[in-house]
Amino acid sequence: MRIAIDAMGGDHAPQANVEGAIAAAREWTDTTVILVGDKDRLEPLISKDRPGNVEIRHASEVIEADDEPVKAVRRKKDASMVVAGRMVKDGEADAMISAGNTGALMTMGLLVVGRLKGIERPALAPMLPTMDGEGLLALDLGANMDATPEQLVQYAVMGSIYRSKVHGVDKPRVGLLNVGTEEMKGNELTKAAFPLLATAPIHFVGNVESRDVLRRPCDVLVCDGFSGNIMLKSMEGTASVLMSELKKQFMRSFITKLAALVVKNGMLQLRKKMDYAEHGAAPLLGINGLVLKSHGSSGGHAIKNAVRQARIAVAGGLLQSISTGIGGMTENSNGSEM
Repeated sequence: MRIAIDAMGGDHAPQANVEGAIAAAREWTDTTVILVGDKDRLEPLISKDRPGNVEIRHASEVIEADDEPVKAVRRKKDASMVVAGRMVKDGEADAMISAGNTGALMTMGLLVVGRLKGIERPALAPMLPTMDGEGLLALDLGANMDATPEQLVQYAVMGSIYRSKVHGVDKPRVGLLNVGTEEMKGNELTKAAFPLLATAPIHFVGNVESRDVLRRPCDVLVCDGFSGNIMLKSMEGTASVLMSELKKQFMRSFITKLAALVVKNGMLQLRKKMDYAEHGAAPLLGINGLVLKSHGSSGGHAIKNAVRQARIAVAGGLLQSISTGIGGMTENSNGSEM
């Protein structure tokens, strides 16, 4: 198995990507990890005690965080992200991981790797934290701002297959993000999508309100990218403010500092539940190759976990399963029985 990492992507590149790649290579010796990026910058970071299953593929350019996605992908042909994508396209790598520019990664996936047959729009599918620690897969959370009812059904099928193949969830429960749980609640998109989801080859459990997401009312949450991204940013902002405020309150006096010591283990467990690094990366589902997006602030631990996810997806035949699932829907496109 060969997994490419965009070594120049992310806030802490290339150091964090190198650390994650080496840690992954040492744990999974049957996997070759390929660091794609500037060889002159990468070699000094891995020269000491380099595992035999770590390789470097030179790429002379970098897509920056503030680059315009389409222009960057088209003009920077030798950018580390683009080179890694070509490796997946050409079969030189079984999967690729990047913590770089999200818009550029989405564009690269479409222009370089290409869509799976039958998929109208790929979806970004990160794991959201839940209070039971299991997490919830949500899609789309920003790859596409708009969606049709039919595209939401495609998201649901892809997400359900991913949860089953990668996370081992038996018969994943699929919910539709909405403003109420009743069937006829919502806007025109959700009203039209509900009956289609109800007849799709998934375990559809109905509408889900955003206030319930942390309690894991479903295993897969489906939404358009605009609503999903607002929900995601709201959750991230709320969690950040709460943790900051708790820290401030615990530091107010000697007594509150003692109280902090008492609840320290519980707070650390809560923080771990909310940590994106534990999940590693979000797959870009609907692309004709395994492309995973790590958080821009990913450290070595998150990159290593992304490699773990990629390994499971490759071994489980995720792409073929999604292709088969979408193909079955296409054959029954009349909607009477998906």
